[in-house]
Amino acid sequence: MLFTPWTTAPRAKASRTSRTFRIGTVLLAPAACAGLVAASAPLPVSPSSGSPRAEGPTALGVGDRLFPDLGNPGYDVASYDISLTYRGDNSKPLDAVTRIAARATDRLGRFNLDFSHGTVRSVEVNGAPARFAKAGEDLVVTPSRPLARGSAMRVTVRHTSDPVPPDKGDGGWVRTKDGLAMANQADAAHRVFPCNDHPSDKALFTFRITAPSDVTAVANGVPVGRTRAGSTTTWAYRTLHPMATELAQVSLGRSTVLYRTGPHGLVVRDVVPTKDRKVLEPWLSKTPDQIAWMERKVGRYPFERYGLLVAEAQTGFELETQTLSLFERELFTDRGHPDWSIESIMVHELAHQWFGDSVSPRTWSDLWLNEGHATWYEALYAAEKSGPSLDERMREAYRQSDSWRTSGGPPAAPKAPDAGQKISIFRPVVYDGSALVLYALRQEIGRTAFEQLERAWVATYRDETATTADFVSLASRISGRDLRGFLRPWLYGTKTPPMPGHPDWRTEPLGRPTG
Repeated sequence: MLFTPWTTAPRAKASRTSRTFRIGTVLLAPAACAGLVAASAPLPVSPSSGSPRAEGPTALGVGDRLFPDLGNPGYDVASYDISLTYRGDNSKPLDAVTRIAARATDRLGRFNLDFSHGTVRSVEVNGAPARFAKAGEDLVVTPSRPLARGSAMRVTVRHTSDPVPPDKGDGGWVRTKDGLAMANQADAAHRVFPCNDHPSDKALFTFRITAPSDVTAVANGVPVGRTRAGSTTTWAYRTLHPMATELAQVSLGRSTVLYRTGPHGLVVRDVVPTKDRKVLEPWLSKTPDQIAWMERKVGRYPFERYGLLVAEAQTGFELETQTLSLFERELFTDRGHPDWSIESIMVHELAHQWFGDSVSPRTWSDLWLNEGHATWYEALYAAEKSGPSLDERMREAYRQSDSWRTSGGPPAAPKAPDAGQKISIFRPVVYDGSALVLYALRQEIGRTAFEQLERAWVATYRDETATTADFVSLASRISGRDLRGFLRPWLYGTKTPPMPGHPDWRTEPLGRPTG
C-alpha cells in the first residue's frame, strides 16, 4: 500500500522527501463444550457493542501483536471458492456463497471464521448443517460432529456481502462511481466474505461473479469461464498461486479490459473505466518496461499475470492487490505529480508483487518487509527518472527517522493502529523509515551481497510467509557474518543508529519542525 502524496488543491502540497499521507476467532473447544445455541433465523453479523458471556462463543484470533483478534487457530485453509451476485446497485448487499476447503490442525468442537458485515443465512460443514453464532467480528461455527485433528473441512457459508460500511471503519468494499472494488488491507477482507483473515494463512482463490451483462467483472488470477444467461453474465477467475485474504480483488463496473504483453510473454491485463481508456493508455503502456526493470533487480515476476485496476473512487492510497494493483483514477488524470513521481508510484505497487504478495508477512509487525522494500525500489526507479537521488532521499529519511520512530514505533515493532483507524499502521516509519534500514544494510555489507540477498529472499520464500528473523538470518548467511547485532537497533531501536559510510548524517532533534 502507498498513501498518495497529492500535490494539488484540495489536498495538501507535499514533496517526495517530506510527504504528507492522507489517512483519513476462537479457542479450540472440546466436544463436550459444543452445546452452542442454534441459530434458527438468518444471523446479522455486524460489529456489536458489549462482550459475549463467558460461556458463549468467543472471538480470540491468532494473537497477532497489532491485530490480536484477527485470524483463527485450529485449521489451515487450502482454498476459497467465492460466488457473488451483484444486481447493479452498489448500495445494496450482494448475495454470496463462500466455500472453504481446509484441514483441521487440532480436534475442533467448534471453530471461528472472521466475518463482520453481512447476514449469514446458513452454514454447512462437510455437507451437514452446522450451528452458528456471532462473537465480535467472528462467526463461530459448531459442526454436527467434532472434527478430528488432520481431517478435511469443507465449509459452505451462504451470506450477504454489504458494500455500505457500517461505520467509518477502514476497508472492504470500495464504492466506485460505477460499481465496486476491494481494498482489504490490513484486516478488512472479513467485511466482504467469511475467511481466516490473517496473512499467515495463504490459500488459493476462485471467484464466480454474476452481474448484469453491461457490467464487467474482474478478479485476481486468470479467467476460467464466462457464461451468459438472460440479462446476466457469470465470470469466473482463479489464482494459480496462494494469496493472503487482504490481497483479494474483485472489480465491478463499466470497464474495459486491456491486454498487452510483458517480459517472457507475460499477460499484462489492465482494467480501466471505459471512458478513460485513451487518457490512461500512456501510463498503462509503461508497465511492461517496469516489470522488466524489476526483473533485472530481483528476478522473474512471481505470478501468472499483472496489471492495473484504475478505479474512479477517493481512497487516498494505491494498493497492491495480487496480480491486479488498485489505483485511483486521479493519480493519472490530476497531473499534480511530475511524471517520474507517478511512474515510481506504479513501481512501488509492482514491487509489492514480490515483496508482500509472493513473500507475505508472517505477522503484521513484519509489515516493514513489504513497505520498506516497495519504497526502496520506488526510490531507485525515481532516481533513474529525474527524481531525487537515492542518497538524497535516504539522507532526508535519516533526518526524520527519530521523529518517525517516536510517533510510529521502530520499523519491525510498529505501534498498534489508532483507535478506529486500522490502516494507521501505515505510517512513514514503515515506508521511507524502513527503506532506510535497507540502505544501512547495503552500506554495511556492500552492494553485491545486498543484491544477492534481495534475489535470494524472493526466491527462497516465494508463495510463502516469512518473518523479520528470517530476513536477518538470510542476510547473515549471504554476507558471511552474523548481522543480528547490527540490525537489531535499526529494526527495534527507539533511536536511529549511525549510518555506515555517512558519519555526517544527523537526525532532527525531537520537537523541532521538520517541514
